[in-house]
Formats: sequence, C-alpha cells, structure tokens
Amino acid sequence: MSNSSSFNEFLLLAFADAQDLQLLNFLIFLGVYLAALLGNGLIITAVACDHHLHTPMYFFLLNLSLLDLGSISTTVPKAMANSLWDTRAISYSGCAAQVFFFVFFMLGEYSLLTVMAYDRYVAICRPLHYSTLMGSRACVKMAAAAWASGFLHALLHTANTFSIPLCQGNTVDQFFCEIPQILKLSCSGFYLKEVGLLVVSACLDFGCFIFIVVSYVQIFAAVLRIPSEQGQHKAFSMCLPHLAVVSLFISTAIFAYLKPPSISSPALDLVVAVLYSVMPPAVNPLIYSMRNKELKEALRKLVQWVQSQHQ
Repeated sequence: MSNSSSFNEFLLLAFADAQDLQLLNFLIFLGVYLAALLGNGLIITAVACDHHLHTPMYFFLLNLSLLDLGSISTTVPKAMANSLWDTRAISYSGCAAQVFFFVFFMLGEYSLLTVMAYDRYVAICRPLHYSTLMGSRACVKMAAAAWASGFLHALLHTANTFSIPLCQGNTVDQFFCEIPQILKLSCSGFYLKEVGLLVVSACLDFGCFIFIVVSYVQIFAAVLRIPSEQGQHKAFSMCLPHLAVVSLFISTAIFAYLKPPSISSPALDLVVAVLYSVMPPAVNPLIYSMRNKELKEALRKLVQWVQSQHQ
C-alpha cells in the first residue's frame, strides 16, 4: 500500500497532447480569465464607488463578484501555466490548497445566491418590512454567514479528503484537483467517511435549492398580482438576472456530479468541469448588467471617469 505521503505531487489531466493545441487552450483560458477579471472587477468598482448602488441587492452582488473572482482564480491560472509550459504537475500542497479554495468559493457562492433569493423575496413579497429585515447590519451578517459556510465546508472536506491514504497512483483525471477524482485514487473502503460528508453537504445544498424554489414561487405569485404592467416589468427585471445565474450555477453543477456513469468519460468530465467551474464567473457579470439600468449607468460613469483620467 502506497500512502498519500509517499509522493509530493499530483498529475492533472492535460487538455491536449500536441504543443500547438496546448497553446490554443492557453489563449482560450486567458481570454475567459481576462473577461472574468474585467467584468467582475468593473462590478466591484462600480458598486463600491457609486453611492446610488449602496443597497442590499448591490452589496450582495459585490460579494458574488468577489467569490466569482476567487473561484476562477483557483483553477484557471494553474491550468494556463500547465498548458504554457507543457506540464501536468501540481504539488501536493498546491492540490490541497486548490481543493480548499475551490470548495470555499463555490459553496460560499451557493450560500450567497440563497441569501440573494431571500433579498428578492422580501423586496417583492414584504416591501413594507424591507428596510427592517434587510438593514445594513442584517446584510453584513447574512453575507458573513455565506462566506463562513463556504469556509467551514472547505475546511472539513479538505481535511477529510487529504487524510485518506491513496493506493491508485497520483494521476487526477481532471484539469484541477477535484474531490471526486482524488477519491478515485483512495484505498478501498477509506473514502466512505468523505462520501458520508459529501452526502451531508448535498442534503444541505438541496435544502438551499428548495428554499430558492419556494421563494421564487411566492415571488412570481406576488408579481402576477401587481396591477400595472410597468410594475411587473420592474419586478421581473430585478429577479430574472438572479434566477438566470442560479439556474446556470445549479444546472452545470448537477450535470457534473449527477450525470449517469454510462455517459461518463474523461473528455466529457473535462468539458463539464469547465462549464461549471469556469463559465459562471465569466458570464455572471454579463447576465447582471444586461437588464440592469442602474448598474449600466454606474459602469458608464466609471468608464467615462477612467477615460477622463487618461486624457
């Protein structure tokens, strides 16, 4: 039996064998990463600098952008470096750090999306109590709870995963260190403790999903009772971007982890992992800014200010 301590690195899955394809992969990832940095960076700066956006909805959006930047920065830079230098290696400590931060940011984001659903529910279904229920102190506590939830999950899963002895080598069938792929390397029977923890996490995640669904059922019922078409349109404009982000996040994650084993293959697992770990952070800023006049106006002012500084 070879224990996990008998080697000091893991080998990640390469996107392609040919050097020119590796370079193409590097350029694609670089483009997506820069788009995510620019989009989320603009939202963070706009919300922080424009006092019109100092509301609970935009406070949570700022936190979402921070989590998006964190999650994409955990996986993509290392994948780009490996493609550029034509290597597959990641150190043992680097792999553990990648697992920790990926779980931290992803589960923190899911918790925050649940909080954002509650914010939408209070704004539309209980507008008279909004200022009381969503005061600045309450918002800070809810955002802190989302970050703390991600941190606690990450700590438990990382400690559990890397305490398991590995007998199946050190080749991870993914472009980043992902818990299910590391568990495949474990000795027979040792992985059951981490599987149990994953089941508990899945149950908590399902509870958040039910909360989001129930919130939106009540939201849409309330919106349809609004007499004016303009009022309905404004309410839908507030909710649809969040609903689109939630749908993208949940659907890609569900397909990644619950797809039938019969259709599973390294190539498909690779594509699905890119979809759920890389695309949402890059696409979320676009989804939120497309239908949001206040955010677009703040971004326009920010761009004009930057241009004026360079003239």
